[in-house]
Amino acid sequence: MPGAPGPAGRGAGRARNPYQLTEESPVYVISVAAQLSGLHPQTLRQYDRLGLVSPDRTAGRGRRYSARDIEQLREVQRLSQDEGINLAGIKRIIELENQVAALRAQLAEMQTALEDAAAAIQRREAAVHASYRRDLVPYTEVHQSSALVVWRPKKRKGSAAE
Repeated sequence: MPGAPGPAGRGAGRARNPYQLTEESPVYVISVAAQLSGLHPQTLRQYDRLGLVSPDRTAGRGRRYSARDIEQLREVQRLSQDEGINLAGIKRIIELENQVAALRAQLAEMQTALEDAAAAIQRREAAVHASYRRDLVPYTEVHQSSALVVWRPKKRKGSAAE
C-alpha cells in the first residue's frame, strides 16, 4: 500500500500491451476478490462506496478487482482490525499515501530535469570555451600620463659640436 498509486494513477502516462497482465490488471470478479482478500462481498461493496478501494468497472457496471486492489483490501482490513483505525481514518491514510507517492514521482521527474539542465549548461560552457581564439592575448589598458617628456640625446665626448 505505501507508495502504491491509487485508482487515479492507473496506467497514467504509459502505453502498455492491453493483453499483458500486471498487478493493476482488473481480472477478478467480486466473489473471487472476496475469497482472495478474506472479506465478505458486501464488505467489498461497502469499501467501494466509501472510496477505500475503487475497482474498475465492466461495460455492464460489474466490479473487476486487480491484484493491487486485493492487496489494498487486505491492508484496509489489517488497519481496521489490528490497528483499530476507523474507515474514515483509513481513507485519509490511503489518500495521504497516494499523495506522497505522487509527490515522490514528481520529485524524481524534477531531479531528472535538473540534472539534464545542468548537463546542458556544462555542454554550452564547454562549447563557448572551445570557441575562444588561442592566438589572441588579453588586452590590458595602459594608463598613460599627460606629462610631457623631452628627450635630449647625450652628447658624445669628442664631438665637433662642443
